[in-house]
Amino acid sequence: MFAQNVTFIKGAVGMDGLPPADMPEIAFAGRSNVGKSSLINALTNRKDLARASGEPGRTRELNFFDLAGRIRIVDLPGYGFAKAPKDVAARWMALTRDYLRGRVNLKRVILLIDGRHGIKPADEAIMKVLTEAAVSYQITLTKLDKLKPAEREAMIAATQGQIAKKVAAYPVIAATSSSKRLGLDALRADIADLAIPEQET
Repeated sequence: MFAQNVTFIKGAVGMDGLPPADMPEIAFAGRSNVGKSSLINALTNRKDLARASGEPGRTRELNFFDLAGRIRIVDLPGYGFAKAPKDVAARWMALTRDYLRGRVNLKRVILLIDGRHGIKPADEAIMKVLTEAAVSYQITLTKLDKLKPAEREAMIAATQGQIAKKVAAYPVIAATSSSKRLGLDALRADIADLAIPEQET
């Protein structure tokens, strides 16, 4: 599926601009600069499908991508970016919350956590929103190439312990590095399980 066509559909700045809820969606969420765009590009074997930027907080809308006509990828605005004006940040968060709470075809949120730092209070806040909205989320550790193997295992174990009692958390943590292509196949398999079966497309 990930070797097939993936195309940008549209960017939405309000709930009235969303595509029809007629296909499964997975949304990528995470703190600004956690590596969202890089991971989306790595998963889809594209260099610039999602625009990576050295400027945190650049994504200011919900960006929708069609993957092989079987599932949509949604790139959500990053959160926790201190330099964004408060009114702008508030609009980003309001749109994200409305989407998470009201999108009936949203199958799972891929919640990216910087593997060097672990779960932070801003991440906990998003997890609370997802739990209240009854939206399943999968913790995906990024940038694990920056850690030694023993440190990776310790971070994975610690994160697993933190989500053990969270009812909306998918039990399998994805451990990834976009630059070193670590853990991508396992995450692709988890995403493919949520897509429309190929024979139905």
